[in-house]
Amino acid sequence: MGAARGFGVDIGGSGIKGCVVDLDGGKLEGERIRIPTPTPSTPEAVSEVVTSIVKDFGWTGPVGVTLPSVVKRGVAHSAANIDKSWIGTDAAALFAGRLGLPADQVTVLNDADAAGIAEVRYGQPHDQTGVVVLLTFGTGIGSALFLDGKLVPNTEFGHLEIDGHDAEKRAAASAKEEEDLSWEQWAKRVTRYVHGLENLIWPDLIIAGGGVSKKADKWLPLLDVRTKVVAAELRNDAGIVGAAVAAAAGANP
Repeated sequence: MGAARGFGVDIGGSGIKGCVVDLDGGKLEGERIRIPTPTPSTPEAVSEVVTSIVKDFGWTGPVGVTLPSVVKRGVAHSAANIDKSWIGTDAAALFAGRLGLPADQVTVLNDADAAGIAEVRYGQPHDQTGVVVLLTFGTGIGSALFLDGKLVPNTEFGHLEIDGHDAEKRAAASAKEEEDLSWEQWAKRVTRYVHGLENLIWPDLIIAGGGVSKKADKWLPLLDVRTKVVAAELRNDAGIVGAAVAAAAGANP
């Protein structure tokens, strides 16, 4: 028998990427396709890009799609880094219609939750014990919370108020780029943010994900926090992999 396969699409504030996923190994099959997120990032414009990516692979099975949004039963309830017109949109129905798939063949979930699902399933054994938080540092800060390997969906820890600011406005990877911060300067901001999170939920482990995790050696050693922080194993592919896993399970959270 061949390996189990799935398909995931990860929608971010700056790019939309998708690929076929080897569900046994938790890795991409071949090269992913990445297309810049359209401006404005309306449901119609984004769904057109998603459709193009899926069709470019010739994929006709279940599809998992992430959104930088609180998602309940396929409906988007927030829009931190995408167009506000997503709020209230039945994203699962929208993508199913564009892809020509039955409604139960499309699963939509929060982007950080998807990344967390992939890390907990395919990462290190200690990822599945106690209170574990995955933080994705990108355009914003996404979060996924797990208790003994079970997801508590739709946490929004990137929006904690730290020193009078929405945390992700100062500690996201985009803030480092926009303000031309050094690794040391940015790590101080991340440290301050993690202190706020630690005092709220006392995690046993923090997994750092997002594109900046590829350079974890430059900033993780600079953090001064009490919780163990490790780099995500799947790096920036975790959202795609987690979306494919969720689609294979066939349930919209």
